[in-house]
Amino acid sequence: MRGAVAVVVGAGGGIGGALADALRADPRHAAVVALRRPMLDLTDEASIVAAARALPEGQLRLVFDATGFLHDTAQRPERSWRELDAAALARNFALNAIGPALLMKHFLPLLPRQGRAVFATLSARVGSIGDNRLGGWYGYRAAKAALNQLVRTAAIELARTHPEAVCVALHPGTVATPLSAPFAKTGLALRSPAAAAADLLAVVEALTPAQTGGFLDWRGQPVPW
Repeated sequence: MRGAVAVVVGAGGGIGGALADALRADPRHAAVVALRRPMLDLTDEASIVAAARALPEGQLRLVFDATGFLHDTAQRPERSWRELDAAALARNFALNAIGPALLMKHFLPLLPRQGRAVFATLSARVGSIGDNRLGGWYGYRAAKAALNQLVRTAAIELARTHPEAVCVALHPGTVATPLSAPFAKTGLALRSPAAAAADLLAVVEALTPAQTGGFLDWRGQPVPW
């Protein structure tokens, strides 16, 4: 919709940056707001409130949460229950579930009540309970599963006041970013961030209100809960 405002949270990451670039190239968006740390910190609700209040004038038609945490120099995914750590689990939930939930809290009310609008957040297939056949990655899996439930619950509430809006969780596939680099299997075909962004935006473009609360992959196919 021409004159629309789009927001990308996590624009400092590979997928988020590519999403922001693609949206800027789309003339239907009058403004694209690319949010990244430190201007928005998922662990600091005040920064989320400030970002939501600072949006430019116009109708907010797309919020794309492209954040996600899997590992850093201090923390790696668990391979066994013997590696479970309370602080690491809490950090996973803070970044992969609670932070996105706070984004929904403060950005969903800003979506227009009339007309199409989308809130999309990056989940992961490993957050699927039904598709879990390998085990491991306890914290990341559990936090993404929690995110999926939060999206589903928020979508139900959103539909009561915004009947044309869509709130979904999206699995981007395996993308050549620092998040997936240490775990990419040899010979596995990695997609570029630009290709992933194009695929994800194509899915967003095709979404209907009947799909709100869903968990879809980058091809638009449902992922098991």
